[in-house]
Amino acid sequence: MSVQHFLTLDDLSPSILRDLIDRAIELKADLRAGKSHLPLKQKSLAMIFSKSSTRTRVSFEVGMRQLGGGSLYLSPSDTQIGRGEPIKDTARVVSSMVDGIMIRTSSHADVEAFAHHASVPVINGLTDYCHPCQLLADVQTFQELRGDIQGATIAWIGDGNNVCNSFMNAARVFGFTLHIATPAEFAPTPQLIELNKAHVKVMTSPQEAVRNADAIVTDTWASMGQESERAEREAAFRGYCVDQQLMNLANKDALFLHCLPAYRGFEVTDEVIEGTQSAVLQEAENRLHAQKALLEYLLT
Repeated sequence: MSVQHFLTLDDLSPSILRDLIDRAIELKADLRAGKSHLPLKQKSLAMIFSKSSTRTRVSFEVGMRQLGGGSLYLSPSDTQIGRGEPIKDTARVVSSMVDGIMIRTSSHADVEAFAHHASVPVINGLTDYCHPCQLLADVQTFQELRGDIQGATIAWIGDGNNVCNSFMNAARVFGFTLHIATPAEFAPTPQLIELNKAHVKVMTSPQEAVRNADAIVTDTWASMGQESERAEREAAFRGYCVDQQLMNLANKDALFLHCLPAYRGFEVTDEVIEGTQSAVLQEAENRLHAQKALLEYLLT
């Protein structure tokens, strides 16, 4: 029997993904009601990080603990990967000792190679290609606040990056429309635009993208590893800041979402991210609950 991994949203069927969202909401309610739920007792998750993280590390680590299991944090200096050990060797050795592996790294190809040789489920905690765990939390947040995301219109403003790629896949999987406003030179992956073309429209005007939108989403203009491009990117994305004037062009009850960390005064104003339409803190918390649902599904 093949191992079930979660490297992109397409690794699970739309019905299973919807079940995970519903389950995440249940787990959140149970936690707040003080109900103990320990399906992962005696199970371990290895967490391999080559990129620093706040939300990913805390949510997976606490999530495993709340489900009765444990986790191990492994940075490049803690493993032989950082000293050049072949990926397949690390994958085979680590997966012989744990029940699941989460990886947060730059290269999506590396995660695919790791999963190919692993004997336990591998979860993509972020790569240069996509960030599927973030989308579970985003869809959960929208569902909690506005109901089913199917049929909604979401506006992505800014860089056509890994999170944007996952939003495109989510638009197809969950059945919503995604308007992407980005400078032409920073448009998302053409293959993903083609794959999701029935649900995605790419444009350059933020004002056009947000009309009739039920949520506006953005991300940093320069992700980790792109610091040397910061000045160039800030110049290119000038005019793509989500401010209150832009929010006012969307539907009256449109949400504001951001995966964080956010840089106020650049991709979003302080007024918007601290405003009444902002759901960024609930979105961040939902990383915990969505990933608990995912861990429960993959590791039991």
